Amino acid sequence: MLIRTHNCGQLRDSDVGATVRLNGWVNSYRGHGTGLVFIDLRDRYGLTQLVFDGEDLPKDVLDAADHLRNEDVLAIEGTVRLRTGGENPKLITGKIEIEVSKLEVLNKTANPPFLPDDIAKLPNEELRLTYRYIDLRRPKMQQIMQTRHKLSKVTRDYFHENGFLEVDTPILYKSTPEGAREFLVPSRNVAGGWYALPQSPQLFKQILMVAGCDRYIQLCRCFRDEDPRADRQAEFTQVDLEMSFVRREHVMDMMEGYVRRLWKEMLNVDVPPVQRMTYREAMERFGIDRPDTRYGLEITDISELAGRSDVGFFKEALAKGTDRPKFNSRRGVVKAIRVPGGSEKLSRKITDGYNEFVRSFGAGGCAVVKMTAAGQLETGIAKLLESVKDELIKTLGLQAGDTVLFVADVYSTATKSLGELRQKVARDMGVVPKPGIEGGPWNFLIVIDFPMFERDKESGRWMAMHHPFTAPRDDQAQAFVDADVNDEVTIESIVSAGYDIVLNGQEIAGGSIRIHDGKAQSKVFQLLGLTPEQAKEKFSFLLEALSYGAPPHGGIAFGLDRLVMNFIGTDNIRDVIAFPKTQIGADLMTRAPSMVSDEQLKELYVKSTFTPPAKA
Repeated sequence: MLIRTHNCGQLRDSDVGATVRLNGWVNSYRGHGTGLVFIDLRDRYGLTQLVFDGEDLPKDVLDAADHLRNEDVLAIEGTVRLRTGGENPKLITGKIEIEVSKLEVLNKTANPPFLPDDIAKLPNEELRLTYRYIDLRRPKMQQIMQTRHKLSKVTRDYFHENGFLEVDTPILYKSTPEGAREFLVPSRNVAGGWYALPQSPQLFKQILMVAGCDRYIQLCRCFRDEDPRADRQAEFTQVDLEMSFVRREHVMDMMEGYVRRLWKEMLNVDVPPVQRMTYREAMERFGIDRPDTRYGLEITDISELAGRSDVGFFKEALAKGTDRPKFNSRRGVVKAIRVPGGSEKLSRKITDGYNEFVRSFGAGGCAVVKMTAAGQLETGIAKLLESVKDELIKTLGLQAGDTVLFVADVYSTATKSLGELRQKVARDMGVVPKPGIEGGPWNFLIVIDFPMFERDKESGRWMAMHHPFTAPRDDQAQAFVDADVNDEVTIESIVSAGYDIVLNGQEIAGGSIRIHDGKAQSKVFQLLGLTPEQAKEKFSFLLEALSYGAPPHGGIAFGLDRLVMNFIGTDNIRDVIAFPKTQIGADLMTRAPSMVSDEQLKELYVKSTFTPPAKA
């Protein structure tokens, strides 16, 4: 075999006259029928034009060249010369070509289902995933894999320079079903025993802090048996880390430095100081804890004004939970969004659709008014707002042509439904920038002071908003330990030492200071409905570790796949994973998941209850 001396993106006009060897795939073939054949040879580095000139080649070599087709695999030897047909400015090798003297056809291809270079006829995603090895030959996919590699290297370099140790944690793990559904693996050696694939290395990295590791980093594989979405996969990669003897400011500063380093080295972008925003402010202004701050459409609480209006359903909503604190989830509120220029861009059909939209989030509906050029409110409930019209115009800063959208309900429902509606209105108004590198400003935000707990709507149980190992904020730590588990108002008011990093409306990282005190950890388990026996069964190793001198510690995890999505400008996570799963968790290339034999199941002490459908 002719082993390459250069790759297909390397040669320049300074190499003219050199004898070189290249290996790669035929990207395109042009035969002129005059004893002259042109081939574009491709590898992951680029393209180089090859010339087979019949005047200077043995007949068998020219015949072999004449029978080459796209995706055949070649090795060649030849001489670098300037392009005889003129420079191709689209290629980095566009000034030169290789006059071939030797050819080895290393492999002939079968007729491919699609061609990697045919951008105009890019096949549907199902076909691309079925033949992923061909899809990955596309220059765009090669660029994505190189971007992913560079991001991983920058990550390792940054954390190495800051004293972190890279430690591998187990993939076969103990089942702790408190978050998303787990993937379970039966044990052959322990009858009836099961492993679980880790949703994250959370407990292991905390134990590493107890073990004195001090600073841990891992680019780790994580697994969640949940339905994949455009920005999620059942199998994904995290940039996972933990630090000892820190408060949350130390972790957030370290992460801000990481973000700055990434964006500088990946895109040569200087990230300004990252704003901190409390969970409460985010919910009040944007209705969501991962707000996209690149556009306005902020939410305003007009409860006091609404209570003095003549709108009946406003008053009905405000009558709910009046004995509860202002931001309690069950207290009635009225909230509004001012949409500048909405009268022109939002038709009656669109705004009527907002009723059904907010109802899908539990709200009763969405009221709409518009402001005329004469400074009057019209449509919908306009007449019922007449007594507070001037104050409403001043409070919302209304101008001619604006539309106002109202939702009245309990705090949690009104806030969430308007937060989702705000994003829909932004899309309808055409003010949402494109994803990734074309998305205008890079608006980073660190959201802090999350509630520690929230009620699950279906079961009514308390749930940890981040995870069960998140500590309360320093100034509320003792209040949490002393709180009565039945005191709902107090429990709902406890703020955690958690933090999320948000980029243009997308959560790219989440973390917290952890509980390092066994009593506080036991209190969390109690609130989550675990008996002491259940907590011991599931987390005895953690509780024991915390009793042996656990330092204060905290950490965070970035979604590596989501970071790559931003750098290459896609909203589909499957674009940035070499071998992704479909929306039903299937690998179309390997045809996984697949059936296994009864003998394999028997050896694992497992019996399938699945009955194959009868054949027609």
